Amino acid sequence: MTTGKINVSVENIFPLIKKFLYNDHEIFLRELVSNATDATLKLKHLTSIGEAKIEYGNPIIEVKIDKEGKKIHLIDQGLGMTAEEVEKYINQIAFSGAEEFLEKYKDSAKDSGIIGHFGLGFYSAFMVASKVEIITKSYKDEPAAHWSCDGSPEFSLVPSDKTDRGTEIILHIAEDSLEFLEEVKIRELLTKYNKFMPIPIKFGTKKEALPKPEDAKEDYKTEYIEVDNFINNTNPAWTKQPVDLTDEDYKDFYRELYPMQFEDPLFNIHLNVDYPFNLTGILYFPKMSADLQMQKDKIQMYQNQVFVTDNVEGIVPEFLGMLKGVIDSPDIPLNVSRSGLQADSNVKKISNYITRKVADKLKSLFTENREDFEKKWNDIKIVLEYGMLSEPKFYEKSGDFILYPTVDDNYYTLAELKEAITTNQTDKNGKLVILYASNKDAQHGYIEIAKEKGYKVMLLDSPIVSHLIQKLESDNENLTFVRVDSDHIDKLIQKEDTQISKLSEDESTQLKTVLEEIVPKTNYSVQLEPMDSTAAPFIITQPEFMRRMKEMSQTGGGGMFGMGNFPEMYNLVVNTNSDLATTILNTSDKLAQESLVKQALDLAKISQGLLKGEELTAFVKRSFELIK
Repeated sequence: MTTGKINVSVENIFPLIKKFLYNDHEIFLRELVSNATDATLKLKHLTSIGEAKIEYGNPIIEVKIDKEGKKIHLIDQGLGMTAEEVEKYINQIAFSGAEEFLEKYKDSAKDSGIIGHFGLGFYSAFMVASKVEIITKSYKDEPAAHWSCDGSPEFSLVPSDKTDRGTEIILHIAEDSLEFLEEVKIRELLTKYNKFMPIPIKFGTKKEALPKPEDAKEDYKTEYIEVDNFINNTNPAWTKQPVDLTDEDYKDFYRELYPMQFEDPLFNIHLNVDYPFNLTGILYFPKMSADLQMQKDKIQMYQNQVFVTDNVEGIVPEFLGMLKGVIDSPDIPLNVSRSGLQADSNVKKISNYITRKVADKLKSLFTENREDFEKKWNDIKIVLEYGMLSEPKFYEKSGDFILYPTVDDNYYTLAELKEAITTNQTDKNGKLVILYASNKDAQHGYIEIAKEKGYKVMLLDSPIVSHLIQKLESDNENLTFVRVDSDHIDKLIQKEDTQISKLSEDESTQLKTVLEEIVPKTNYSVQLEPMDSTAAPFIITQPEFMRRMKEMSQTGGGGMFGMGNFPEMYNLVVNTNSDLATTILNTSDKLAQESLVKQALDLAKISQGLLKGEELTAFVKRSFELIK
């Protein structure tokens, strides 16, 4: 029998592990199953290169609960350990067996899938156990060993009568961790962390229906048998080559990842790179909502098929955090508990690669089937527009596939749009004017006026459009975006057939004086414009700059793009060629004149959704008086 002290530099290593290295007690199971997987994969590699002269077979990992004995057993059929190896790998904390194995076999073992990196994973067991036992027999022809430790630096190591290859770890669950003796809890953890481990994981049994006999009678009752219950899919889709997967395979895997998601994804992007880092994965574009925050934390990050986190900030570009799927890389630098990302040059490389891969995929989808891409545009635009704003490398490539739809559902790239409006939509400075609507219903009247004049009106209705057009304008000097209910079109766009006012200069001055006495100066700037007599007599617009700054402020709200508060300021554009303008000017009764102006102003407010509260009540009352 051997006794001694575990070789650690800190006497209180166990409290340190329990309180600081691992902030989540449940990951003990992840670490122990990962170790068992390592041991099995190592054996597979050694048999494949002829160094282990044994039959590899079909090894599994088994997890068993002994609720009455307050124990959890984890059993593998891997390479096991000799007593000497137990001394070396268990008693010398932080000396990682996986690291040594990889170093020794670095040329032949690079694809063997070894998980361990830190050498502390085993000791996470003491977060939930008051005592831990290891019963292990090496694949080598040497006696088995039995190691035991009660959470102090003291341990015992004695021979064991175990005859079969592999390792059994027995956790004596502490009184403050009895929840881990519940079958539901352990199944939940195995499903969360080990659902895609490369070695089959058995946990309990399940009932399976026997096939119905061909000669079964009508009253035949289905018979069931107990079979082993395996938790994991050992060969998930992201570990395969894209050429080996069909569209239905990708959809099936999506349903496996998100069983409560009832809609199929729009499309997927398969990531597969082995230089200058290793990375595999599948990203899915689901239908998007306008809520950027609610969409996040849907991508799962794995390290050699071991689940690590669904917080992929830093690895996945921020705008793609709204997607779903899996990223798997052994090169992701994590802290000792695998719960946080460490600063590393690979992180930025991985993020840049994912950005480029997504952009290339979007371009190919657009090129190969533009019609289908256009149909999906409204469901993916929020992600891509956010990407243009947040990722310079994505923005550089985005011109090949970012679309700008019209209110009539015609789609243009920016280059195509510039070509389409070259001849008839320029301002007094010669810039191309892109008219757009953000709400087809609310801005319907303004859209119709623009369309009647032969202008194209785009539909740009995402919540970040103000930020996006600001960037597009800064990168395209001869381009300006103007919302269709902004400064009036006839004032904005240079036209040869300008309207002549019916009112003289003196009459226009009188009319403006009358209006400014009635219309609130704090919110409205009165402007007189000669327009077609059929146009609305009063039109409310909002100065493009002020409206855009206000929208950007609201989008931020102290969050993503916060820019402070902007006042409500509008233009009241009065058509001097309308009959109403003449009537107001010629009405001598001041009360009647004021009533006409207020009624017309309120009608204009209604068209912009600005009439609310007391003003709306007063308008309804005044309208009934007029028709009475």
